[in-house]
Amino acid sequence: MASGHYFDNRKVVIATKHQKEEVIGPVLKEAFGMEPIILEDFDTDVLGTFTGEVERILSPMEAAREKCVLALAQCDADIAIGSEGSFGPHPTLYFLPADEEYLVLLDRKNELEITVKSCSLQTNYASFEMDSEVKVADFLQQVKFPSHGLHVKSSGGYIEKGITSENQLNEAIKAAVNRFGNYTLETDMRAMNNPTRMSVIQELTQKLVEKMKRCCPSCQRPGFSPTDVIRGLVCSCCSLPTKSVKAVIYTCEGCHYTQCIDFPDSKMTEDPMFCDFCNP
Repeated sequence: MASGHYFDNRKVVIATKHQKEEVIGPVLKEAFGMEPIILEDFDTDVLGTFTGEVERILSPMEAAREKCVLALAQCDADIAIGSEGSFGPHPTLYFLPADEEYLVLLDRKNELEITVKSCSLQTNYASFEMDSEVKVADFLQQVKFPSHGLHVKSSGGYIEKGITSENQLNEAIKAAVNRFGNYTLETDMRAMNNPTRMSVIQELTQKLVEKMKRCCPSCQRPGFSPTDVIRGLVCSCCSLPTKSVKAVIYTCEGCHYTQCIDFPDSKMTEDPMFCDFCNP
């Protein structure tokens, strides 16, 4: 069942100071006709900064949720959306950088929370040390400067943040070397200076919309989504169970109705290359 009766044409406050409304707002408006609200002087940096001036104590999901709570306390909207990102090595492909993004929707009128997350290799997250064997020009090309911002810091701390021009960059590097004899370049991961991250947030918002539209067959509460999987899809060659998924379990957070969907990708057998017996 569609979830229009929950979300159609309602106001939604987007809890951000880094212009994420530019990619979140249009997706919600197209899907539900929702009216995005932005709070002036809304400071999400109180919950932590990428550059460390304010320690990030909360987990990314907790931080996204707290942004919603703070935003709802400052306006008359009933719905808020908070976003938070985390950057570092990919959880399984350790040698590659990853962008983990989280979105939380809080609907205080209906006492509803819907969350989504993603882990994307689509990121320019990187840093450069002054004595690196890599050429500065190569690094700048790799991180897509100047369309993507940079920070310059040294052993004495940050020299300048949010650099988006070559003149700014050259002056900041010169200042760092003159004062401290060294410099480091860091990618600016704040959304307004990082179009690649903006793209990931936009894709995750589409995922949120799909979850908002998916309602519980029993109570019609939005957010009906997978909570577990059953493995054991049989091999097409030997018919023994593999580690591949054969069913997905959906659960409603409201009434706790559960539904098991077999063969979620219409795939009833697994390729022998994924079978521990046929391909040990």
